[in-house]
Amino acid sequence: MTKTPVISIRGLHKSFGDLEVLRGIDIDIQVGEVVCVIGPSGSGKSTLLRCVNLLEEPNAGTILIEGIDITDPETDVDAVRTRIGMVFQQFNLFPHLDVTGNLTIAQRKVLKRGDEEASAVAAKVLQRVGLADKANEYPSRLSGGQQQRVAIARSLSMNPDMMLFDEPTSALDPELVGEVLDVMRGLADEGMTMLVVTHEMGFAQQVADRVIFMDEGVIVEDGPPSQVLENPQHERTQRFLRAVEQE
Repeated sequence: MTKTPVISIRGLHKSFGDLEVLRGIDIDIQVGEVVCVIGPSGSGKSTLLRCVNLLEEPNAGTILIEGIDITDPETDVDAVRTRIGMVFQQFNLFPHLDVTGNLTIAQRKVLKRGDEEASAVAAKVLQRVGLADKANEYPSRLSGGQQQRVAIARSLSMNPDMMLFDEPTSALDPELVGEVLDVMRGLADEGMTMLVVTHEMGFAQQVADRVIFMDEGVIVEDGPPSQVLENPQHERTQRFLRAVEQE
């Protein structure tokens, strides 16, 4: 019996005006799989991620989340979104709330948890990302790496079945990147299903089950890191990786 993919995308197209950003994307992601998406700027990576939870409306194609077609107008998209955690480049924390407040607000409003339960979940998740001592701090008093870990903790506090990461380290100073990647490695070790847009090739090499290379709105290569990163078959992938090595 074949397992139903957690995320199944078929024939995905997305345009902004005359610019076709995604041109027929097909992907299946299984439970517990970590898939890293790499490629040059403008290749459609972030748009793909934003389509997965319908932050961007596709022009064509289907997206199934745990068997539910979220492109179907009849689908309760908000209900499906509660299963999907998303972490952006920018941390998007509420500056007027302390760390615990940032972690409990959606739990209370969306999941209807009481204050006590929401706070208990927040404390547990902060421990998980190594920030138990920052529960009462405000975002302005945290480093960029700590703010991004709070953003990850906020997503985890909703008990998602899968996590989407859109270049989660690109806004960070280089010395802060490691602490965020360590948290993501921990999630992968725990079996979290993850779709990660990243330019961190070392992370993709070590943690990904699969690496997808995108260019000009299409998937050029899709395979294990040993193949895509170490022995790429396509000239375009080879050129991209050479350019990354020279940076």
